[in-house]
Amino acid sequence: SADLKFSDIPDGIYGFSKIPSAGILQIFFLTGLIELAWWPASNYSGDYDVGFFGQKYDGEEKLQKLNAEMANGRLAMLGVAGNMLAEGQTGMTFKEQLLALNFNPFA
Repeated sequence: SADLKFSDIPDGIYGFSKIPSAGILQIFFLTGLIELAWWPASNYSGDYDVGFFGQKYDGEEKLQKLNAEMANGRLAMLGVAGNMLAEGQTGMTFKEQLLALNFNPFA
């Protein structure tokens, strides 16, 4: 490759600018392939039909629970996007903000 080591990549969002464009293309291609071919959003392959603490759901209730799980995943992605936005604004990673006590959600 381009003689690139993991130690050469900075933490946080600024690390994306150090990844070679061929690497970013590979990441997007593999992610798109997984999303479209192997694991489409309508496929509930993560449902192993074992229930939740012994309680099993059927029909509409099961669909509601599975959709709530997908919604939680989408909210988690929004949280990560918020961290990236805060890093872009402050220039500090989330860890650096917490360690510097520079984290005030009410500011």
